[in-house]
Amino acid sequence: MSKLMALATWPLMSCRSQRQAGFTLVELIVVLIIVGVLAVAALPRFYDQNAFDARGFYDETLSILRYGQKTAVAQRRMVCASFTATSVTLQVATSFGGTCDKDLAGPGGGTPYQINARGSVQYNPVPSSISFNPDGSASAAASIQVGGFPDAISVVKETGHVY
Repeated sequence: MSKLMALATWPLMSCRSQRQAGFTLVELIVVLIIVGVLAVAALPRFYDQNAFDARGFYDETLSILRYGQKTAVAQRRMVCASFTATSVTLQVATSFGGTCDKDLAGPGGGTPYQINARGSVQYNPVPSSISFNPDGSASAAASIQVGGFPDAISVVKETGHVY
């Protein structure tokens, strides 16, 4: 660096070296605002675990019923879904035209294929059993409500469609 350049930048360099390093007040306020917005949006979700459990149980129920309907068509056997207040279990008929008398294995190979609610989630009210015929149709139309979740699961009798 030339002497002329050093003399020209000397006042700036000396001011910078005398200043304390750190954050400005504006930067700190912006960070606090961002943290506050995140806290308002995210913290209530952590404290309401029941809503997460209800959504998970709703999705698992939807999945197990769809699995039962697809299995009935694929194996050409009747598949039955029996409910308790906090669980669903699938059974399959061992012969065409027979009644459900054998536990159905799940996609992972576990027998019986059953889901259980977490926490205090349960069906409201407890649904009656549903069976899927070999053609995919359901024994009856159904509306299944998981407590704590606003949407209901619907089963169409004629097609066995679960949504």
